[in-house]
Amino acid sequence: MRILVVAEHDGTTVRFVSRSALTFARSCAAVTGGSASWLMLGHQLEMPAAAAAAFAPVLVADSPALLHPLADRNAHVIAEAVGRYQADLLVAAGGTWAKDIVTRAGGLLGGAMAGDVVAHEFQDGRLYLQRPMYAGAALATIELCGTPQVVTVRPSGYGLAEPGPAPAEITRLAVTEGNLPQRMEYVGLVSKRTARPDVNDARIVVSGGRAVQSAEDFERLVGGLADALGGATGSTRALVDAGLVPNEFQVGQTGKIVAPDLYVALGLSGTVQHLAGMKNAKCVVAVNRDSDAPIFAAADHGLVADIYEAVPELIAKLRAAKG
Repeated sequence: MRILVVAEHDGTTVRFVSRSALTFARSCAAVTGGSASWLMLGHQLEMPAAAAAAFAPVLVADSPALLHPLADRNAHVIAEAVGRYQADLLVAAGGTWAKDIVTRAGGLLGGAMAGDVVAHEFQDGRLYLQRPMYAGAALATIELCGTPQVVTVRPSGYGLAEPGPAPAEITRLAVTEGNLPQRMEYVGLVSKRTARPDVNDARIVVSGGRAVQSAEDFERLVGGLADALGGATGSTRALVDAGLVPNEFQVGQTGKIVAPDLYVALGLSGTVQHLAGMKNAKCVVAVNRDSDAPIFAAADHGLVADIYEAVPELIAKLRAAKG
């Protein structure tokens, strides 16, 4: 089985979520006697390609036309790469990027696709995939019938791939810019600038819920605790819908799926939709003044208290402990 793993990167290195996708791909390659390689798209990719080569061979599609993540152009290049490489399986980390681009590539390829895969096994040489349904209340076991197969992997389901013994080969893929679709135009990116890690990559995530009353309070309480712990900030959909935080902060069924070492839930009730996004956290700490809040059932440690009183005290103690 020849496998291509689409590598998400930040211009410097491969993101952790893609390393989880590579773990899945390596497992499939080992069973079938195949190979797993990165497929990296963008512009000026020397640094991220070199970082990716520490883990697996890299196919690099480098072009000024791919500088911005426009779905039509990136999907076109991915589909062409699958054809040139004669890949049997295309893999990517589940997330907003994959939902926008890899799914479109799957449509162009005309194969079969499964999203948010959390486990897999081979039986009699056939690949069976498990993916959650009904907000994680059930797991469906499926087999893809079609070629090529396209799979997005939920990062929380697989560990991070480790580097190989030596850097692998980097191969450039020619990109004919004149053949790329031109029906999309990059206008700009609206995002809150922050020095904190991305919620998908962070080992510690502090999330705020409906109890947070303003954007200023979110930054002071949720952001302040995240900074004291060296973590990322997340939120429930209620805060996103209210315009208090940007969409990329949302954790949950319709947001980002995270699996940090520590997840701190501040003033959020713990709806089924939100729990679907963080239930694989190794340790969950909840602070809520409602002792009957469902979040306490999912928490390893809980504190019944008003976040406006408890969190500033906790931040002060953490800062004092750090000197």
